[in-house]
Amino acid sequence: MHLSYNKNLKKLSRQLRANFTDAEKLLWSKIRKKQIKNYQFFRQKPIGNYIVDFYCDKAKLVIEIDGGQHYEDKNMRDDKIREVFLEK
Repeated sequence: MHLSYNKNLKKLSRQLRANFTDAEKLLWSKIRKKQIKNYQFFRQKPIGNYIVDFYCDKAKLVIEIDGGQHYEDKNMRDDKIREVFLEK
């Protein structure tokens, strides 16, 4: 499956990159610059109508660092919809 790029999310993606959380900073320090098996990771990557925290095309891997807001009922439902889309 080809990943679609939503150019309407570009501005938000850039904002998220500039304001990432401590947990995201820590993980990014371990995976950036091809530190793992020479795999390139991207952060705050738009995929479809979503922005994922980290993405590696070579491994077809999405990594999400979820905070407490993801445990609210509505957000859990939305996360499940996103998960189904990304797994395709």
